[in-house]
Amino acid sequence: MDRRRFIGTTAAGGAGFALTASGCTPGDTASSAGAGGSGAGRGGQASGGVAPFELDEVTVADLQAGMESGERTARSITELYLRRIEELDRQGPELRSIIEINPDALTIADELDAERAAGRVRGPLHGIPIAIKDNIDTHDGMTTTAGSLALEGSIPPRDAFISGRLREAGAIILAKANMSEWAYFRGYRASSGWSARGGQCRNPYALDRNPCGSSSGSGVAVSANLAAITIGTETGGSIMCPSSINGVVGIKPTVGLWSRSGIIPISHSQDTAGPMARTVRDAAVLLGPLTGVDPRDEATAASAGRAHTDYTQFLDRDGLRGARIGVARSITGFDPRVVALLERALDDMRAAGAVIVDPANLDSAAWNDPLTLVLLEYEFKADLNAYLAELGPDAPVKTLADVIAFNEANADREMPYFGQERLHDAQARGPLTERAYLDARRTIQRATREDGIDRVMDEHALDAIVAPTTDVAWLTDHIRGDRFDGGDSAGLAAIAGYPDISVPMGFVDGLPAGISFFGRAWSEPVLLRIAYAYEQASMRRQAPTFVATLG
Repeated sequence: MDRRRFIGTTAAGGAGFALTASGCTPGDTASSAGAGGSGAGRGGQASGGVAPFELDEVTVADLQAGMESGERTARSITELYLRRIEELDRQGPELRSIIEINPDALTIADELDAERAAGRVRGPLHGIPIAIKDNIDTHDGMTTTAGSLALEGSIPPRDAFISGRLREAGAIILAKANMSEWAYFRGYRASSGWSARGGQCRNPYALDRNPCGSSSGSGVAVSANLAAITIGTETGGSIMCPSSINGVVGIKPTVGLWSRSGIIPISHSQDTAGPMARTVRDAAVLLGPLTGVDPRDEATAASAGRAHTDYTQFLDRDGLRGARIGVARSITGFDPRVVALLERALDDMRAAGAVIVDPANLDSAAWNDPLTLVLLEYEFKADLNAYLAELGPDAPVKTLADVIAFNEANADREMPYFGQERLHDAQARGPLTERAYLDARRTIQRATREDGIDRVMDEHALDAIVAPTTDVAWLTDHIRGDRFDGGDSAGLAAIAGYPDISVPMGFVDGLPAGISFFGRAWSEPVLLRIAYAYEQASMRRQAPTFVATLG
């Protein structure tokens, strides 16, 4: 059903509970979840020994208001986040969500403060500190490594397109976020959130639980209030899963809405970056300024006339009224308490005026098809080799074969817990002209698009499809690797290249769970309207507790 399941050698969907509340009712969902979906404090002190933070849960609008009034400056905000990173990421809970700090962050903040004082404010991101995933290029004092020691010291020759857009919008690129190394496309028995450069990222709701990935650090950092907003990337659930498991909002845009040039790739058919934030509004604030046609990424040509520079215009508290929402009951395997949270979410949507079409099932065979992994292996080899070639003659590694050789030569540092079987599998693939690749791409895209999401939405006249994003966080285990034996919808839209939004929907014994809203290509305005209305009607987000363990 998603890339992580194939990589983890766990059958997608699996046995377990289907999306039905049989045997339980919304009233007895997560045992610690009250009417507001809380329960984040079960198992420890509400703060987990972490002192309150001046910028806890503040929004972009709050920060802008503080700068406009003179109460705050971009420098003072940046200093607060840097102190927070030092206290929580390197000390205290030792979250390990940030892999590298921008040495120029305070200088950039000063320049933006000077612009504001001179009467120039570039927009809603002016002076806002943002952390981005360590596979997104910046041509500055930071490196871009995808968490791998093989690229240690690599400074790309130019910014990624979206990094340049951030700078133009006045955002401060505060830091690079830790991630599952090579975006989780390395070993059969990997641990999400682990990289050789950054170590093991930890879930802020229970430190022995996994943060999911591969955008682990992006999810943890924004949830723990280490940055105002973050950016993750996704090929098959890598924004959706850590958003759900870390209790934040994640947007996986339509492939081509944001450029991928300058992002260390897996698959040009599925890759995209996207916002991760504590609120739908903040995610929408970030989405628009980073759109645009990029000659270096041909997929962005399709966004012309479909993209918007301001997605906050589509946010509507009454946006559920009359909306037709289909429930993908064919996605199975969820913990029954997650299913019960879904039932409560559906009740919230009905109360807000939505028409719930139940079921609106998708054929799970398309997403379980092993051809999806065939496509990723072919494209990873071709796309990574192309990215490394663009780094120039001084690149530490120049091909996928070089990466494999580096890992073997440095196995004590690079492979202390799991291997690189996926890299070998990709290296064994041929060029993108081979029939096996072309047939896989054609088959998968038709099955998940025209015969998949589009067909179901047409049959039921739907505005969106919903399902739980993923199951609750598992215990981090470096011996056995990740546990993907629960339900997961996170890869559905990803394989199709369609948009998806995960929003917090409550807690299971102190661990967050999210609900996904996905739909047709370029339907971000509709999905944002619906997701925002659900968020405002439910308000399930609760700040993390940083307890050592739960239960």
